[in-house]
Amino acid sequence: MRPNVIVVLTDQQRWDTVGPLTPNLDRMARNGTQATVALTPQPVCAPARAALQTGRFPTSVGVHRNGLTLPEGQRTLAHHFGAAGYATGYIGKWHLADGDPVPAGQRGGYGTWLAANTLEFTSDAYRTIVYDDAAEPVFLPGYRSDALVDAAVRFVADHHAEPFYLFLSFLEPHHQNEVDNHPAPDGYEERYQGRWLPADLAALGGTSARHLGGYLGQVKRLDEGLGRLLDALRSMDLLDDTIVAYTSDHGSHFRTRNDEYKRSCHDASLRVPLALRGPGFDGGGAISRPVSTLDLPPTLLAAAGLPVPGEMQGRSFLPLLADSRAPWPEEVFFQVSESEVGRGIRTDRWKYYVVAPDADPWDTPAATRYHEQALYDLHSDPHELVNLAGLRSHAQVAAELRERLIRRTVEAGEAEPVVDPAAELDSDERVLPDPAVRVLGPEPVRFGHQRRS
Repeated sequence: MRPNVIVVLTDQQRWDTVGPLTPNLDRMARNGTQATVALTPQPVCAPARAALQTGRFPTSVGVHRNGLTLPEGQRTLAHHFGAAGYATGYIGKWHLADGDPVPAGQRGGYGTWLAANTLEFTSDAYRTIVYDDAAEPVFLPGYRSDALVDAAVRFVADHHAEPFYLFLSFLEPHHQNEVDNHPAPDGYEERYQGRWLPADLAALGGTSARHLGGYLGQVKRLDEGLGRLLDALRSMDLLDDTIVAYTSDHGSHFRTRNDEYKRSCHDASLRVPLALRGPGFDGGGAISRPVSTLDLPPTLLAAAGLPVPGEMQGRSFLPLLADSRAPWPEEVFFQVSESEVGRGIRTDRWKYYVVAPDADPWDTPAATRYHEQALYDLHSDPHELVNLAGLRSHAQVAAELRERLIRRTVEAGEAEPVVDPAAELDSDERVLPDPAVRVLGPEPVRFGHQRRS
């Protein structure tokens, strides 16, 4: 019998929120499988979601930024699981259509539908409006993430007698756009305000002093919802037969790296939680090799005993569960849009990033010429506070990473680019970067203005 599959996707959740704050997710990670270094292929909502649905890079799918529609010809996890006889369902935020309500042809092949394209605009913390199969508005009572968990439990109860695949997509802990805050349930912001500050935010500031309490309160309530979902599976005798995967579309740097919360090359934007439990993953331990959430779709198909389509650009990380030394790329490739047209790779030790300075980040999916912008040694500088790009002491490292980046860019389906090295610096010119300024030489270069969504 094939396992059921549930994907739980949060929005804008940092990787370092997993632990004492999230006992249910932490238990999943300890008893199942955890990718300790998981990165999104694109730190922007729609591109990251397009990649999670298709297993393809955003530029290959045609969704390199927000506001673009997933082409109807793109096959998603719903198509693949549906063809294998699974009941398929989508609940929550979609962000891959023209608007709300989402037309049937823009729902990515999902059979049961209870979602909104831009949930942040159709709802607030205690008023959740989504649309059903008939495109009619539905009010879900309760705190928003609780309301979506309730809907997920109903879906499972309705389909418990057949194999099912459910994608449960929260808005939390994303900020509420129109008021720019993180509305946690009553009492939760006060519980976490001032209790913990990640080192990158302590060094760079941003809006964390104002927002982190609510953000962490949202994360806490998400974890409680995850616990309720797992309890429901247990009560229906489905827990041992269901794969549950938990991840996020991207992280949040709280306006320390540009004038938004994401869209940057730093781990605060790119690195996300990724844990799985259930058949094939229980007792899998920790995967320490860097992986991409682009690898999640082929991994889920393989774990369900289904073929992985050749067009998928991610790869199943199931071999790493059996043998941590199994062949696997040393680096994860990622793209950045909207703030700038950027490309980068991240290894266990190094982060290397290039930008096309003259490209329009809104209308240009990719460029043919980039300039080296950032090099971080993550072993000595895990919070990416000291940019080594241009230093003569690291020229050889940069040259090697440059070649690897070019190769991975081509493998992602893009034209082979030219990458210009950073202006050469002496070691005493190295500086801690101002949140909005990157010193490349005698003149500071400011990050490009970005479009918010």
